[in-house]
Amino acid sequence: MLSRIAEALFGIGRYIERAAGTARSLDVHLQLLLADPWIAADTACRALLSVMGSHAEPDDEMSRESVLAILAIDRNEPASIAYSLGAARENARRAREIVSTELWEALNTTRARMPRRISSDKTHDFFQWVRERSALAVGIIESSTSRDDAWRFFTLGRSIERADMTARLLATRSLTEASGPSWTTILRSVGAYEAYLRTYRGVPSTRNAAEFLLLDRLFPRSILFAVQRAESCLREIEPAPGGRVGFADQSQRLLGQIRSELEYRPIADLLENLTEHMENVQSATSAASEAIRERYFPTNAMPMWVGETT
Repeated sequence: MLSRIAEALFGIGRYIERAAGTARSLDVHLQLLLADPWIAADTACRALLSVMGSHAEPDDEMSRESVLAILAIDRNEPASIAYSLGAARENARRAREIVSTELWEALNTTRARMPRRISSDKTHDFFQWVRERSALAVGIIESSTSRDDAWRFFTLGRSIERADMTARLLATRSLTEASGPSWTTILRSVGAYEAYLRTYRGVPSTRNAAEFLLLDRLFPRSILFAVQRAESCLREIEPAPGGRVGFADQSQRLLGQIRSELEYRPIADLLENLTEHMENVQSATSAASEAIRERYFPTNAMPMWVGETT
């Protein structure tokens, strides 16, 4: 497979997952700001922007509306939903010979219908629309794509982004422990609340909720599940010859290290330094993405003409 196409498929997976994850997170956190008048809006908004990979000017007064403008509809903000949907569509255009007509039309339509302004009473409807359009794109790929390298690169991108997003949400919980979202809110923001209730059959506790989002091997949005899926895709893309001496692939090594760290460390230790562990997960996923790019999507320098000296 051409590296250009592989990179585009990897990007489609990441950006679709990022758009859906950002929509879930904003939906929950902005509703929390609206429902609880005692929350310091400026502090909570800045913490949310920081966790999502964005920032605001120190002199700007941050509010629910300003967060919505930055993380939802700003087409030039890399952390925004609008940017992610546009990037997914652009990556699909680059891999048009591989992307099915149905997927191309879904991404193209989503990008074209992305609003430039959202009224305050329509925010929930907007976030629901983003989740539905993202689910449509994923459903098209899952139901009509052969399980070859094209599907593996798409799934690899989704899995790495999913692990990163769940880690960011858990970091949100750590940063705003006193007045921030409850574990019920965090579970809802990941789409995990009902799955959690079926598993634990009780009100979410710190230990059980964190254990579910970190270590559950059956729930697809847990960090461990996502990391294992990414590792599986990498092994299938480039099987180790002989498999006798460790891993030559740096991305597999990075993901394996973070998986081992989560699997074999007691949950009490993880909870004690949850912020630090979530930062480690984010650093590992970022480094793994960079290693994947260097290995599979090498960027060659453009040739440059140099004038002949006499």
